Amino acid sequence: MLQAGLKNAIMVDRAGILCTGERWMNPAQEEMAELTNHAKLNGSLTDALVGTDVFIGVSAPGVLNGKMIATMNSEAIIFAMANPTPEIFPEEALTAGAAVVGTGRSDYPNQVNNVLVFPGIFRGTLDVRAKDINEEMKLAAAYAIAGIISDEELNAEYIIPGVFDPRVAPKVAAAVAQAAIKSGVARIHGNPEEIFEKTSLLASR
Repeated sequence: MLQAGLKNAIMVDRAGILCTGERWMNPAQEEMAELTNHAKLNGSLTDALVGTDVFIGVSAPGVLNGKMIATMNSEAIIFAMANPTPEIFPEEALTAGAAVVGTGRSDYPNQVNNVLVFPGIFRGTLDVRAKDINEEMKLAAAYAIAGIISDEELNAEYIIPGVFDPRVAPKVAAAVAQAAIKSGVARIHGNPEEIFEKTSLLASR
């Protein structure tokens, strides 16, 4: 997300907000603290959420509640992706004022699932024999997925295509292949349009 241009992020561990200088942090946490939390906030998840726009949870069931969402900015976006039980269920988040909610579950709108990425990113990588899957390729995959839903289709319950949407894998594969070529990690310069067609055929079987 930082590579995509995110400027202000706060990361929270079970022990609290990651902030440089905290003695309890391991080297990986210290590195993330250097990249985030520029205001040097301390405290808990409750403290971190005040006045924010987006919550992205990949942690544990029930760590977020409606009172915490109410302290966020209006029309907050909530991605509660703990599975099978999310950090907060969509009904509670929406009641508390969230504008958009995504989870990892298939029985709610806006399922955020890594299966959207894997077929296409591997197909694109293999078809140009890329030496690495770099940040440019990951971002290309994300932008490809984001671009599938048109402005006319976009709404609070449809911000991401479904996991069985046949458009996803071909678009991701072509975008990833092109990014690999442009970033210099492709061993062969395959044609992204041909990769799109090939992946479309494979996905239709």
